[in-house]
Amino acid sequence: MRRRLARLYWRLSRWTLRSDPQPAPTVPRILIGAPHTSNWDFVLMLAIAWEAEIPFRWLGKHTLFRGWRGPVMRALGGVPVDRTNPGRVVAEILVAQAEAPFSLVVTPEGTRGGVTRWKSGFYRIAREADLPVTLGYVDRTTMTAGLGPTITLTGDVRADMDVIRAFYADKSGLRPERRTEPRLDSEDAPPA
Repeated sequence: MRRRLARLYWRLSRWTLRSDPQPAPTVPRILIGAPHTSNWDFVLMLAIAWEAEIPFRWLGKHTLFRGWRGPVMRALGGVPVDRTNPGRVVAEILVAQAEAPFSLVVTPEGTRGGVTRWKSGFYRIAREADLPVTLGYVDRTTMTAGLGPTITLTGDVRADMDVIRAFYADKSGLRPERRTEPRLDSEDAPPA
């Protein structure tokens, strides 16, 4: 049913779905959703994952799960995140991933604007759970959305982020003025 809804969406939408060859839908991975510049990114993300038949969960701020929205968001795969303790979130996701593997959609910007760096949770989860990272995107300039390449992080944060930056360099997001350059604080740390 979800795939039918996604196909109907892509048929009626002015957006075009494009995706690189992907691992089997059941292969657990981190799916990056970027640039995250609008609430419409969520609709596009659902349509992309449902079309590809990827079983997934996604992280969202805990306030999205209050009241009547909570059951709806959880049914759509949502996992509430209390941003005051992000380290706990990474630990909880790693435990859940070990119990029943799933793909996890993460918007590393963490918000739709006003930040200068990506949050590093996606990187830590991918490395600690040994998950590949698929680069999902929204690009208003071409009116395309989809899944780009799937990469394996090496642990060399700067080199890995250079690959990610190169992919997102020409992706604008729905609201280009809110786009955040893919950069992690740990890239600026001196090598150990």
